[in-house]
Amino acid sequence: MVLLVPESTAPEHLAGLPEGVEVAFFPKEGPLPEKVLAAEFAVAPYGGARRFLAELPRLERLRVVQTLTAGVDWILPRLPAGVVLCDAAGVHDAPVAEWVVGAILSAYKHFPEFRDAQREGRWAYRWLEDLEGATVLFLGYGSIARATEARLAPFGVSFLRVARTPREGVHTLAELEGLLPQADIVVNLLPLTPETRGLVGSRHFAWMKPGALFVNAGRGKTVDPGALLEAVQAQRIRLCTDVTEPEPLPEDHPLWSLPGVFITPHVAGSTPKLFERGFRLVREQVARYLRGEPLLNVVQEGY
Repeated sequence: MVLLVPESTAPEHLAGLPEGVEVAFFPKEGPLPEKVLAAEFAVAPYGGARRFLAELPRLERLRVVQTLTAGVDWILPRLPAGVVLCDAAGVHDAPVAEWVVGAILSAYKHFPEFRDAQREGRWAYRWLEDLEGATVLFLGYGSIARATEARLAPFGVSFLRVARTPREGVHTLAELEGLLPQADIVVNLLPLTPETRGLVGSRHFAWMKPGALFVNAGRGKTVDPGALLEAVQAQRIRLCTDVTEPEPLPEDHPLWSLPGVFITPHVAGSTPKLFERGFRLVREQVARYLRGEPLLNVVQEGY
């Protein structure tokens, strides 16, 4: 079987592949070698995937695509019929959870404001906030939310869990009107699907506590950008976000300069251990494929 991986894949990440697997490297430019065209199983590039998406129809033997991203909205519409898509659920749990915890602490302890004051040489004394006793609402409750919850629990916070699929201990989206007023912090981790595009809008921000912290580490397109801007401009909510709409955020966008806003450029999952964790999953998936066993993280209904 031919396994197709990005040209930049490090040799150590390919160690331990099952016997009988031939590796082909997808080139960033130039003609596609015959070995690439013979691939049955492909690892999609992490970033810069435009050429890979364009060439997908030529990979006629392809049966499985494994992403290294948790979200698959960027590839799903371009996937040829009959190809199974698997996402990287679990790979990004630790770094994204760490980002969320860091963003919350930064907002509650006003670190960005103190950094600004330091640059200006100002001794900007002020009272801070206690995270202990706060209520955190997860909008989207998958593996990243569970990892975040485990890291926040020692701070003495309580949790509300909301997802599209109800289950024990997890509320439905239809209950948000009653739940959002209880939350001091709302963490959006929704995947982007046709159902979640622009889902968080004006009514949701109106339901939130005045001064609530909205943390977005999911997808920018799950939030109505006009409603978000209006809520922040009115100082109804505070915002920490790793994702925006549009993305990248234009340099003249008002969110950059509004008070109570902290923005990072979609970096929450970008850490050196990404490829170590990602290719551990790839090796497991390839072994399962060769044994004829069910694959992990098969995308169904958009996520």
